Formats: sequence, C-alpha cells, structure tokens
Amino acid sequence: MTAAERNRQVILVSRPDGIPQAEHFRVAEAPRPSPGPGQVLVRNEWLSVEPAMRGWVSAVANYAEPVAIGQVMRSFAVGQVVESDDPRFPRGTAVVGMFGWQEWAAVDGAAIQRSVEETDLPLSVALGVLGINGVTAHHGLLAIGQPRRGDTVVVSTAAGAVGSCVGQIAKIHGCRTVGIAGGETKRRLCLERFGYDVALDYKAPDFGARLADACASGVDVYFDNTAGAISDAVLPHLAVGARIVVCGTASVASWSPPPLGPRVERHLLVKRARMQGFVIFDHRDEEPAARAELARWVREGRLQYLEDVLDGIEQAPGAIAGLYRGENLGKRLIRLR
Repeated sequence: MTAAERNRQVILVSRPDGIPQAEHFRVAEAPRPSPGPGQVLVRNEWLSVEPAMRGWVSAVANYAEPVAIGQVMRSFAVGQVVESDDPRFPRGTAVVGMFGWQEWAAVDGAAIQRSVEETDLPLSVALGVLGINGVTAHHGLLAIGQPRRGDTVVVSTAAGAVGSCVGQIAKIHGCRTVGIAGGETKRRLCLERFGYDVALDYKAPDFGARLADACASGVDVYFDNTAGAISDAVLPHLAVGARIVVCGTASVASWSPPPLGPRVERHLLVKRARMQGFVIFDHRDEEPAARAELARWVREGRLQYLEDVLDGIEQAPGAIAGLYRGENLGKRLIRLR
C-alpha cells in the first residue's frame, strides 16, 4: 500500500489490569476505508488522550462497553470530511466524534458529535477546553458543585485538562481557589497560568499542614479528580454544607479489589455534605450552551488552556500510561498532520 492508500490504526491487543501500557496496543496498517451510503470519510488531524480511557479498556464494570481485543482504540478525534454522502456534513467540514485512534474513519453521521463552529480558534481545542474536558469542568462545577461567590473551591489534578478549567471557572464565579497538583512545575503552573489563589504540591512532606492552612475556613466545594490519599486529606476540612464532585479516580491504579482507606460517611454526616459522581456522556443536551460559554471566555482571555502535543500515531500506545505518570502539562493530544 502507498501512504495515501493506508490507514494506520492503534489496536488493543491485550486487556490491562490497571493502567494500560504501550504493550497493550500495537500500530497496524489497514486499507484506507471508503464511505458507504449515508457515511462520511474523516481524515483525522488530532486524537485525544483521556484518563477515562483506562476504564474504556478495563474488564471491570464501567459506564461503557469495553473496547474489544483486536479493535481500534476508542477515542475522540477531530478532522476534516474528505468524502460525504450525508448533506449535513459536506466535504471540508471540520467534525468531532468518537472516531478512534486511527488516521481515517468512515462513519455514519450519527457517530459525529458535532461540526466545529469555532473556526476562529485552533482546531485542537475542540478536543480539550471546548471538548469533553471543558464541558466536564463546566457541568461538574456549576451543576453539581453549585459554587457561590466567596466559596473556597479545592481542585485535585488542578493543572490538568479538566482541573485547570474548573479552577478558572470557579474564579470567574467569584470563588477562592485552592489547586492540588504533583510537583513544583505544576504547582507554579496553577498559580501563574491558571490563576489559582493557592497551589499545593501533594508530594511535598508538609502537604497536610499547608492544606490545613489553605482551608482553615473550610472547603465549600471539592472537585475530586483523584480519589485516594489526596481526597482523604481534603475530607476533614469540609465546611458545613460542602459539595463534593466526584469526576475521576486517577490515583487508584485498580479497583479490583477495592482499595482500603478512610471512610467518608462520618465526614458527610457531621458536615451535612453532599457527594455526587457524574459521567458527562449523560448530559449531552447541556453541551452546546456550555461550549458557547467556554468559547466566549477563551476569546475574552478569561479561560487559559495548555496543550501537551505528541507527534505521530506511533506515540499513541504509551500515551495513556504517560498521562497517569504525570508527564503531561495540559491536555494531552496526538497530532497526525
């Protein structure tokens, strides 16, 4: 096959126990697909790397069917329509969808999440601050966290693609923000790029004391991306009526068997607090309004973002593991062209 005739894909070859590593995938070549009736052919330009991908390949019960062995790895992607048999998506349209870790995707129109309307902004942001990460931050904080002006909002993985948005949205709504990140580089990034009032390194030996000082008046909203030891440290500082938003469990490599740790019930009872998890795929109808507001804040310079770009599909197999090792600064993406 010539380069123009081939479709390089990342295939899941074995089921990981915990965080997927490079050896669980392989890069394969297939013929470039041709769209069938009602389908479009998308040339992917950017592929997304999400912490949630760990759950998508896990054999443990999850909110989505696991990717089957031998299948293309599931992922969001953004690219250009190059052939179309669907009048809603003419040739040249930039589209976002669950197109997978591959260079080309022939898909039904129903598989396309949306056409990209923010043509004044870089195409890559459709997968980050204006994609699943930004919308997750927007819904999780505003609909579930329900911040009020003057609240103290604590965010774990505060320099990440979701956490960095959460902190800035909280600031826009008049809150005081405390970010928790790993390492001095990310701690400084929280302060200097994302505008947190306080940023803490959870790896520091005095993390507990610094957290207690930063949260002396209580935590009104805790946006939890990690679970584990970080959340255990935050819970004793909850204010009366606190809201805990459970977005992710990044610090726990495997939930089988369940990890041991402090129980949350007494904290919730004594502080009359509420703890709620969510999956953003349950809130599709809210995405357009959230995205429009996020785009406006980006244009106004009120919402900053950072991208961690890996070049070439060959980088994909190890990209998830690198995410969990904390290698990325900002939203991790794979650039194909």
